[in-house]
Amino acid sequence: MPTEDLSEREVRVLEAVIQVYIETAEPAGSQTIVQRFPLGVSSATIRSAMSELEEKGFLYHPHTSAGRIPTDRAYRWYVDNLVRRLPPSPADQQMLEAELNPSRSAIEEVLRRAAQVLGVLTQELGVAVAPALDRVVLERLDLVSVSSERLLLVFHLRSGAVRTIFVEVPGRMAAELIQRVAQTLNERLAGLTLLAIRTSLAERLRDVEGSEGERELLNIFIEEGEEIFGLPNGPETVVLGSAQMLAVQPEFSTSGRIRDLLDLTERRDLLQQALTARRARGLTITIGGENSDSRLAGFTLVTSSYRSGELAGVIGVLGPTRMPYDKIIGLVDHTSRLVEGLME
Repeated sequence: MPTEDLSEREVRVLEAVIQVYIETAEPAGSQTIVQRFPLGVSSATIRSAMSELEEKGFLYHPHTSAGRIPTDRAYRWYVDNLVRRLPPSPADQQMLEAELNPSRSAIEEVLRRAAQVLGVLTQELGVAVAPALDRVVLERLDLVSVSSERLLLVFHLRSGAVRTIFVEVPGRMAAELIQRVAQTLNERLAGLTLLAIRTSLAERLRDVEGSEGERELLNIFIEEGEEIFGLPNGPETVVLGSAQMLAVQPEFSTSGRIRDLLDLTERRDLLQQALTARRARGLTITIGGENSDSRLAGFTLVTSSYRSGELAGVIGVLGPTRMPYDKIIGLVDHTSRLVEGLME
């Protein structure tokens, strides 16, 4: 498969080096390539091809080893030109379907289990982000007094999600008054999307009749409706599997790399930004330095978006650039389709 950049021989040598490094995490030398791959050329010829690939930016040469390691550019070329997406094995499909049980309807629970099982099957860090909530329909609101100056507003959403937010009030309010206001809010707002509520809240509540206390509380909702019904998808909507699978990989054998990994799992805002940017992009693979944030430069992020109606989110895995792309791409894509099916 000659290309504009690489000869047929360079393609075959590059593929061999990548396969060896993915499997062993050790730099690939010419003798290893000769022994493992029937390329029909001598060790010297392979060394020459590896030198040419290094000059072109596809391999680099660690000082402590005679072998070569693929660069980010090599992995990109490999993914774009050589990888064949492998469907999950029957055993992997069975495990995914068993974990993503349709009876668990809450999308956060589905995503948590999906991220966890993806991590187990790929030995990477499973990641997901819940759908944006603007288009989610409100099924019911509950109002609960938690102190003399604070109410807890509980959103029950059609996706199965539950969200809470505190609402500040000027003083203690009677339980009966709070319940009457909750009833009014449900009568006027249930069945609408959060976006529709924000854009029409004042109009929907303007003609409500009630006591002075009820009107006072309803006015708080009108005046602060943009914030109360905003429910932005923040870092807390990022779902992670267990980092334990990833931590045992050779790339994280030093304390410095372990700290990098722990920082990532604690910085949900960083992952939230990286994942939400992929909601409308289908299958996406960013490798090493292709990631827009330098803190992700040592990682590959493989994700696939899922969608049902107006709801869209992302699921995938995060791992070192050395990963079995053919297997992982197939697993991530299959899992996103399963999640999509459960949302319908």
